Amino acid sequence: MPADFVDEAHDAGGGRRNNSIYSPLVVMWLLITQRLFGGASLEAAVLELLRGLPAGFWPRPCKRLREWWAGGKMPSSHTGAYNQARQALPLSTVQQSCDRIFEQLVARSQPAGSGPSAFVLDGTSMRLAHSPALCELYPPGRNLHGEGHWPLLRVLVVHDLDTGLAMRPEWGAMHGPGAVSEQALLETAIARLPSGSTLIGDANFGVFSVAWAAAQRGHPAVLRLTAQRALRLAGGVLQDGIDRKLVWKPSAADRRSHPQLPADACVTGRLMIRQVQPDNGAAPFLLALFTTQPSSHAEVFELYGRRWAIETDLRTLKSTLQMDQLTCSTPDMVAKEIDMAITAYNLVRAMIVLASEQSGVPPRGYSFTKVRRIVETFAPALADAPNEQTAKLIFDQMMVYVQQSRLPTRKRKRPSYPRAVWKRGGSFPNHKR
Repeated sequence: MPADFVDEAHDAGGGRRNNSIYSPLVVMWLLITQRLFGGASLEAAVLELLRGLPAGFWPRPCKRLREWWAGGKMPSSHTGAYNQARQALPLSTVQQSCDRIFEQLVARSQPAGSGPSAFVLDGTSMRLAHSPALCELYPPGRNLHGEGHWPLLRVLVVHDLDTGLAMRPEWGAMHGPGAVSEQALLETAIARLPSGSTLIGDANFGVFSVAWAAAQRGHPAVLRLTAQRALRLAGGVLQDGIDRKLVWKPSAADRRSHPQLPADACVTGRLMIRQVQPDNGAAPFLLALFTTQPSSHAEVFELYGRRWAIETDLRTLKSTLQMDQLTCSTPDMVAKEIDMAITAYNLVRAMIVLASEQSGVPPRGYSFTKVRRIVETFAPALADAPNEQTAKLIFDQMMVYVQQSRLPTRKRKRPSYPRAVWKRGGSFPNHKR
């Protein structure tokens, strides 16, 4: 991330150019640090700065920095200046930086001569802090007991199937008059996908609007279909082994929800049916896929079979990086927190990709949690390295421990446990609004 790129993005976003300790590059790094440390506080971020950062974060150090480095007055450990700096940071600067890092990492991780990557997409939800601004924009849900307390986001994530690298997500309200669907979020996010990438989606994305959006952007797609939709497309009984070319045309309901579709809108692809046996011993069922890929029947089903990786990625984002509940109280800060959290996630994934290139073990064969702890532990020493030679020694040491973070190869399947919940304890009176 060259400082010139950050400065240009900062100026284009209307940010004020003032040479201070909390420069845009420093603020973005501290946001990443907070997420790497599992949603650490503002105070932890300020202490990370006071502990010391490489001089490259300040290409043009201000007077206060030069005095500090010369042994003069130290900056304050209070969080007010950092809080103001992160709120003043233009959102467009964060978005452009996040996109640039993702594009460079994807290009770097592709083996020479390989084709475009495959990306898995899925939706999830996140809770926000209860503030008037967030409740108005992202209303809480309702049930038979009344309105909920936490504002809710519907988030669409798109991750590289092989490396796990994540594109900047799209999100919107989950409830209320401005609620958005996962399919609508994809139609916005698809413009930022690398050219020619394959899209893999479950039955929630196996609708005409998604297939149409992918076809218009030149992205092959592998989409699971519900039994009812597959039956309508097949025009007859579903049978194991079907691999049939067809032209998918929008239904009346599709046209009502997407009135902008042209009159001759259609997507040419193949309907594939295969009987599959779930790993949990459940009864076999017919799995229906619609694809615009030219691959063979077996290759398409093998590709879709790897879709489960996105579920573990979501668990990593929400549990390991503590993104299930965000604490900021304004829409702009929510956006900055999410984008920088994805950048922190990609930083760990980049370390794993480097280790994979050295060992030949697939990137998803490494433990994300352990590699994150290695980065968290060695990052301060790497930042304090007095020269390039020392930094390289520390980095090589990190890679040795990353190579020891491979997931175990289990010789037998671990037993599954029946779902159960702890008995509820004593009840408390409801909090009065």
